[in-house]
Amino acid sequence: MTPAPRRRNIAPPRESVLVAAMATIAERGLDGLTMAGLGREVGMSSGHLLYYFRTKDELLLQTLEWSEGRLGTERSALLSRQATAAERLDAYVDLYVPDGPRDPHWTLWLEVWNRSQNAEADARARQAAIEGAWHRDLVALIAEGISRGEFHAVDPDRFAARLRALLDGFSVHVAVGIPGTGRPQVLAHVREFLDETLLGPAR
Repeated sequence: MTPAPRRRNIAPPRESVLVAAMATIAERGLDGLTMAGLGREVGMSSGHLLYYFRTKDELLLQTLEWSEGRLGTERSALLSRQATAAERLDAYVDLYVPDGPRDPHWTLWLEVWNRSQNAEADARARQAAIEGAWHRDLVALIAEGISRGEFHAVDPDRFAARLRALLDGFSVHVAVGIPGTGRPQVLAHVREFLDETLLGPAR
């Protein structure tokens, strides 16, 4: 009698693990994300997960990179559509600001930022690459708006750096749920700032 073939323990695709990690963060927060719990979700041992990701820090960073990849695709579609530069800038801001307290993407970003003080150079470079993609897209959009006469003649790189600092600060407030800085209030503040500095009547 021919023996039955041995079943191989085939690991799920890496993206399935990252999807499961992001879903766990959305449902239970970062405290609910453990290697053992995630392993149960995807049918792997925590040791097997550590074989692929080495550390929880690496798992978090790869999950962030995966999430940012999806946002990057959405951002590219928004910025390449047929619309004024001002309308596309509104779409950029809308995509940037968290949906509300405990927004899973921003919860993950805050944790990665917090851990970055002790991160290796490679991890810090990968974080910088994420930041750089947002920055480059914003600089290009501002430069386009200036060339079309929609925006004031500002230095696109300097203005983008300041605008993103404003967005980051407000976004942290939204993500952690500071009273009085919900998403609607933040979007109104940002719109007022843009009206006064970039979009308003020529001075």
